[in-house]
Amino acid sequence: MGYEPRTQAIYQITEREAIAVKPPETLEDMWATDVFSLSKMQACLPKAVYKSLKKTIKSDAKLDPSVADIVAAAMKDWAMSKGALYYAHVFYPLTNATAEKHDGFISVQSDGTVISEFSGKTLIKGEPDGSSFPNGGIRSTFEARGYTAWDVTSPADVMETDNGATLSIPTGFVSWTGEALDKKIPQLRSIEAMDTSARKVLKLLGYSDVAPVSSSCGAEQEYFLVDAAFAGSRPDLLLTGRTLFGKIPPKGQQFDDHYFGAIPERVQVFMQEVERKMYRLGIPAKTRHNEVAPGQFELAPYFESADAAADHQQLTMTILRNTAKKHGFACLLHEKPFAGINGSGKHVNWSVSNSTQGFLRDPGDDRHENIQFLVFCAAVMRGVHKFGPLLRAVVATASNDHRLGANEAPPAIISVYLGTQLEDVFEQIQKGDLTGCKPNGVMDFGVPTLPSFVKDSGDRNRTSPFAFTGNRLEFLSGGSNQTEAGP
Repeated sequence: MGYEPRTQAIYQITEREAIAVKPPETLEDMWATDVFSLSKMQACLPKAVYKSLKKTIKSDAKLDPSVADIVAAAMKDWAMSKGALYYAHVFYPLTNATAEKHDGFISVQSDGTVISEFSGKTLIKGEPDGSSFPNGGIRSTFEARGYTAWDVTSPADVMETDNGATLSIPTGFVSWTGEALDKKIPQLRSIEAMDTSARKVLKLLGYSDVAPVSSSCGAEQEYFLVDAAFAGSRPDLLLTGRTLFGKIPPKGQQFDDHYFGAIPERVQVFMQEVERKMYRLGIPAKTRHNEVAPGQFELAPYFESADAAADHQQLTMTILRNTAKKHGFACLLHEKPFAGINGSGKHVNWSVSNSTQGFLRDPGDDRHENIQFLVFCAAVMRGVHKFGPLLRAVVATASNDHRLGANEAPPAIISVYLGTQLEDVFEQIQKGDLTGCKPNGVMDFGVPTLPSFVKDSGDRNRTSPFAFTGNRLEFLSGGSNQTEAGP
């Protein structure tokens, strides 16, 4: 007896076997086991080589090419001990996707035997084709040479599959004539520019000891899970990542019974496997919960350096998609896969800090007297005012514009929200008479068994694309399907 596609899908779902659950591991056992971290480098590199490499990573010192051969040999031995026979220069072209070229460690000898080989030159430089990626029209179609260059500031890792492993090396991607063809190089340049300007400001504020200033961020990843049997019966969903036809849902934004609801067991098993893989790769997954729309969820990491955070975001999207398949799901990262209900964003929580002055976005207890914070906060507001169109441009993808300015926050118009307390402080500054700031107040539940605590300085604003949220700024306009580097 034949069934129409939806009925067939329902039968497949009801008969689907549960995924075998792996025994839980401790966080200490999992954390960064598949990452060639500083601690692993320290254990296997000569002291002078390790110190040189650490100086490059921590202080933005120029990479000493003479250490590359020693690092490459140690990296290869570590990766092969974890089952890797191939390595890949991983880069991030102007597609919002991850690209990679895999090469084997194999080297055939004259007598027909093979040895494993990985030189410093090979670690530092790769040569993928540069003609078939978007380039903004800066090159002719026949100009094909491109280079990848090892980004020493972002750690290499081993990506495991059921049948082996591959050493993944983060890289920047340029054309033969030197134009950046990726998202990483502009991001690294922006971090350098921010560091130069921030240090100038700190010295003007009277600091003599000023360490390099780095960006840190953490991007909240929203996504939909749809059973693979349902997704497979929708060609529009498979081809475009969103539905193009169908009935409007009986409810729209009123699906508040799903938001922060109890996570379905099948989904939680999926989430736990995703988090296990993330922890092994040193990605600090911090929160998980149901999002507003049915079948929509969120995963958010703890903040880390902006360069590593962007690389980890690309890994996170790959892990979500690949793990979903194993659990009988399709993971939808399109910003608006279903009309009429909430879409998916990628809120980028952003701050800047260094080892001598700390977090430059932290207002402290007496924010009206914290000149360092006020200056850097004012600089951000000035930047958003002056470069609002640029901020809009970096989130204006074909898929994300189905979400921005439609039936949900944030709107397409770029603005800053500071909260009532900080707004009052800056209004006083504007009038030339800064006398103090409003108290935060105390949250009292009126029940003696529930603890009282000091409230935050301002309410949260979900309709401002650029909002101050306590000790950082949150750029809400990023799309769930795009790289974090642009925002």
